Amino acid sequence: MKAFAQDGVALTESTLLQKMERLAQETQGLQPDSTVKWEATGELRPRAGADDEVWLHLTAEATVPLTCQRCMAAVETPVEVDQWYRFVATEEIAMAEDDQSEEDLLVMEPQFDLLAVLEDELLMALPLVPMHEQCPVAPKLQAGEADVAGDPDSGKKPNPFAVLAQLKTKK
Repeated sequence: MKAFAQDGVALTESTLLQKMERLAQETQGLQPDSTVKWEATGELRPRAGADDEVWLHLTAEATVPLTCQRCMAAVETPVEVDQWYRFVATEEIAMAEDDQSEEDLLVMEPQFDLLAVLEDELLMALPLVPMHEQCPVAPKLQAGEADVAGDPDSGKKPNPFAVLAQLKTKK
């Protein structure tokens, strides 16, 4: 990472979403040509009385087909990442400085897996409850629809305690 930061050249790529196995498991009907466009830029920032700090800026954009939680159809969900990382020497330093840092801290390792970090960020950027703004097909209530509606002729819902009493007498 230090050599990458010293070069100061941005790495711009497109990666097939299928290559990101954990992210692909979250999708519905992933197209074979679906990609994530991303860019990584490294930089060295001077620090008084010490070696320069190594920083990484990661941005990414993708459209991921998820399952709408209302209608259960596929919903194309745009996902964006814009994250800064600062590299530290050890896990202990990362843990000690984590609470005071606005940026994410990563441990400097000889073999850094940028695609794994990218996949982690994309997974964290997914919405907890993906939904269409307006579902293409109205969701159908299947379980308990008749019980919820009550007697259509009376215009009133049944008393839940009366329903329980009926269940008790059926035994």
